[in-house]
Amino acid sequence: MKRLAILGSTGSIGRSALAVVDAHPSRLEVVALAAGENAALLADQVRRYRPEVAAMATSEGADRLRAACGAGGSTRMTGGAEGLIAVATHPSADIVICASAGTAGLDAVLAAIEAGKTIALANKEVLVMAGALVTDAARRRGVAILPVDSEHNAVHQCVHGRAREEIRRLILTASGGPFREFTPAALEQVGPDQALRHPTWQMGRKITVDSATLMNKGLEVIEAHWLFGVSADQIEVVIHPQSIVHSMVELLDGSVIAQLGVTDMRLPIQYACSYPERWDGALPALDLSTAGRLEFHPPDRERFPCLDLAYRALRAGGTLAVALNAANEIAVDAFLEGKLGFTSIPTVIERTMNAHAVESVSTLDVVRRVDGWAHAYARAIAGELELTV
Repeated sequence: MKRLAILGSTGSIGRSALAVVDAHPSRLEVVALAAGENAALLADQVRRYRPEVAAMATSEGADRLRAACGAGGSTRMTGGAEGLIAVATHPSADIVICASAGTAGLDAVLAAIEAGKTIALANKEVLVMAGALVTDAARRRGVAILPVDSEHNAVHQCVHGRAREEIRRLILTASGGPFREFTPAALEQVGPDQALRHPTWQMGRKITVDSATLMNKGLEVIEAHWLFGVSADQIEVVIHPQSIVHSMVELLDGSVIAQLGVTDMRLPIQYACSYPERWDGALPALDLSTAGRLEFHPPDRERFPCLDLAYRALRAGGTLAVALNAANEIAVDAFLEGKLGFTSIPTVIERTMNAHAVESVSTLDVVRRVDGWAHAYARAIAGELELTV
């Protein structure tokens, strides 16, 4: 029996993780849950899975959770940053699935590593903002970081058991999002509703917009560097609209190993939970005879400049990736609120990066300070570019 703590249990990844628990009740048990704002859904999860502790992002949220759960029950309920840490470091947990966003997720992951927990990582910010700190801590504590993102999970499966010296390059696939065939003029006119209609995946709002701008793939390039110890020049992105090949690895002899599967996040989550074993899947197998044509194209870096901004941050190193991530969060929020045009998202990010004086990611305090500065700077830029009705 493996015992799980889930950070972000009410989001799409968290709900998929609980579906994996449902499929393997004799192998997986939930001991701790944390959520952001959805107290009603977390209350339903508490009643169903009976974790030892449940946490909300704020103390007010914890009060709403207690009211929703009612009297009785043995689950301890808490809120705020301390509550997230309590879930991440729960003594009974073997694996911490991290799907919560932002610096709170970073603090929780570092605490879980110090507590010796295996990390199943679905939070991009953790490695984008503080890859050096996180990987150093995991190495020192002998803790495994298992990727849950479908692309990195695919790479993990392809490189498992291979020496790093055998790897020539990683090939991350991207669906291209809903706008891959749009002209530059058409991109100027798109709005949030269009951006949120992803052609192959059901995801949260922010990551869906990131997919449309290709920033999601850029963040994954940075993640891949930290997860697999390869340089920016060893990571390639290709557009694969069908989302059946989740990623590939080219070896020194020219052989290319690929991982294929249906588009369902339960597969990589189950892999992270079962590793190093394989369990029966609760999903239908991929039927290649009906899959149709599989296409691969180079990304259009002129129409989607966010990808190159991420490569720039990775090559520069230090805190530039922190600034990139924070500016992207502000720009995407403004776009979703209808205040910023789609093509202005990379403008906000680039101008914030240009204004940032890069320094070493030496401590968590440095990450927090740069993150705060970049949020404020990007918010000012977004305000200058705000759409007028």
